[in-house]
Amino acid sequence: MTEIVMSQTPPILQGPSEKEKKYDRQLRLWAASGQAALESANILLVNSGAGTVGVETLKNLVLPGIGRFTITDEAVVNEADLGVNFFLDESCLGELRSECCTKLLQELNPEVQGEWFPKEEGVLDLAGILETSPTFTLIMYTHPIRKETLSVIESYANQHKTPLVSIHSSGFYSYFRISLPGTFPIVDTHPEVEKTTDLRLLNPWPELVAFAQDMTKDIDALDDHEHGHLPYVVILLHYLEEWRQSHNGQNPTSYSDKSDFSKFILSKARTNNPEGGEENFQEAAVAINKNIKVPELETGVQELFDHQVSDEIEPQSVFWIIAKAIETFYREHGYLPLPGALPDMKAQSSVYVKLQSIYKEKARRDAQEVLETARAFSGGKDVDPAEVDLFCKNARFVKLINATPTSEDLDQVFEAETANDEAAEAMKVETDGAFTLPMSNLFIYLALVATSHNPTATADEIMSAIAAVVPNAAGSERALQAAQEVARASGGELHNISALTGGMVAQEIIKIITKQYVPIENTCIFDGISSRCQVLRL
Repeated sequence: MTEIVMSQTPPILQGPSEKEKKYDRQLRLWAASGQAALESANILLVNSGAGTVGVETLKNLVLPGIGRFTITDEAVVNEADLGVNFFLDESCLGELRSECCTKLLQELNPEVQGEWFPKEEGVLDLAGILETSPTFTLIMYTHPIRKETLSVIESYANQHKTPLVSIHSSGFYSYFRISLPGTFPIVDTHPEVEKTTDLRLLNPWPELVAFAQDMTKDIDALDDHEHGHLPYVVILLHYLEEWRQSHNGQNPTSYSDKSDFSKFILSKARTNNPEGGEENFQEAAVAINKNIKVPELETGVQELFDHQVSDEIEPQSVFWIIAKAIETFYREHGYLPLPGALPDMKAQSSVYVKLQSIYKEKARRDAQEVLETARAFSGGKDVDPAEVDLFCKNARFVKLINATPTSEDLDQVFEAETANDEAAEAMKVETDGAFTLPMSNLFIYLALVATSHNPTATADEIMSAIAAVVPNAAGSERALQAAQEVARASGGELHNISALTGGMVAQEIIKIITKQYVPIENTCIFDGISSRCQVLRL
């Protein structure tokens, strides 16, 4: 009998872990690094008022698996709570709302740790809780809120550089506002795949040039199969050289030149086949507009290079050290590090793999140069190569949130939004209602802010508060309508509005925690009557 040698047996295939199965869909969005960031997060909710929108936000953070959350809420559950908060039932009547919500939220995901305060009825010592608890990753608070409570939260956030999210839901209206500690950079912004291609056709490096020249040195003598499987990168590099020879060394970068170059490329395709042409040459013609252009910095990258650090901590952060190294690379070479990705194209498998390896190797060399530059800077000795690789791949799409202060005052915003509303009304009249432009949600925000500390304010009191902040809004009909609607709600929440708002807030919080995708900047206002959101920097 033949002896079975263990080294000859195939390895046992390992399936996905239980956690990977559980979080499969979201791992496809933010990968293991994003999930790890979520699982290490410690979130505080300072709950008040009707208390629904904050709990709905937590629900959408507990389900994807944040590490830990704490609810502070001194309210005791009453009958009104049962009609608006799905995380309470009749058994909770007379109990602390913070405790009941925490326990029911944990049932959604037992892996998440939950804590609540106070432990018994009485005055809530928020300052003491903040002092004795582990440092919070992010704090969210709901309106209406006492001024002294808000002062404690803001003091803690300033000391610990903690992001704050304020949420206000009343009747059919809501808004949430994100306050970030200084400039907040996002490297992994997840741009659209087709935008990330950088073939470097106008600045090819020696290995790429040699590869293309080798494949096209006798292009007219290639048999039909080889000719029809030339990668379009090789086709474009070859005929770009011919074009430059007949156009005084100039590249086809203008619209008319690109059109002529496209026709030139298509004229080189062979038509003595059943298809009447060659797919790879058609791919080359299509790729001209996107890939043959003068290198220029994206707006976000220019903003990154121009940014003046305003915090003494910023220059020592790994992000800014790598950003400085990237800028040094750009100033020296005239282009950003190569991402290294190669799009799919018609080619023989062996040829495509070789071409792909040329791009990947160039990307590795660029990243290594950036890494060496970063490590030469003060504080950069321990820069992680993985962070440099990620930065180099996404350098064109890095985004700075909160990079510039909100210099406009509310009067200026009011005038701009009022002008937009007038234009919308004029459009509606001119087209007899056929075309309409959205109306501003600023008035909703102003009315809600007026009730931040007094949820039962009357419409007149709300209008007075608005006029004190924005004098020009005193006679605004739209401001009065918003004030009347907010006064009618009298601080009450509608569950469907709060649930929707909570979902939006949780989505933005996940972006902040994982530092992936681009969060909204500043304030998002929702009008549940017209089902419309608007983001404003206020």
